[in-house]
Amino acid sequence: MTDETKKNGPDAAFAEHEAEAAASAFDGAAEENAAEVEVEPDPLDLLRAENSELRDRFMRLAAEMDNLRRRTERDVKDAKSYAVSGFARDMLAVSDNLRRALDAVPADQRAGADATLTTLLEGVELTERGMLSTLERHGVKKIDPEGEKFDPNFHQAMFEIPNPAVPNNTVVQVVQAGFTIGDRVLRPAMVGVAKGGPKTEAAAGNGDA
Repeated sequence: MTDETKKNGPDAAFAEHEAEAAASAFDGAAEENAAEVEVEPDPLDLLRAENSELRDRFMRLAAEMDNLRRRTERDVKDAKSYAVSGFARDMLAVSDNLRRALDAVPADQRAGADATLTTLLEGVELTERGMLSTLERHGVKKIDPEGEKFDPNFHQAMFEIPNPAVPNNTVVQVVQAGFTIGDRVLRPAMVGVAKGGPKTEAAAGNGDA
């Protein structure tokens, strides 16, 4: 307590205390206002952050649009390439019937056939070749795997034939031709495969040892 306070009594002391409290509150408010002023973000920084966010959104949108364009181009290409798949498969059934009609006439009978039968068979053969040629122009190609290694992606094994003269799983007979359209299998070739073929060199070497 100051000497002046002692002279003026309790009221003076109370007034002095109030003045000190008001000054302290004023200083605190001033400090808070100063702090608020200090942490207020810079408008330029806000613009930069917003610009960066917009750029990221644009880049993601551009990537999505590019992916969509590629998917659309691929879908259109597939549609053009494989749109005739169902029709081509039906036409193969017709081609199979033509081939069965030709195979139904033995070779010796064809050799001694009269002019009418010969002309008929030639017409059937021309129709079969023309149909297959038309299908090939639309991307349908014949699979002729005889002598090749069996491939389950393109061939369907119907039976096994004991044949030690060729490697195991070699296609030795084609029961029904297969066909592809573009990169896809339209119909697998039905085949017979060899069983019991020669051993590999490694296996033979191990056997000799």
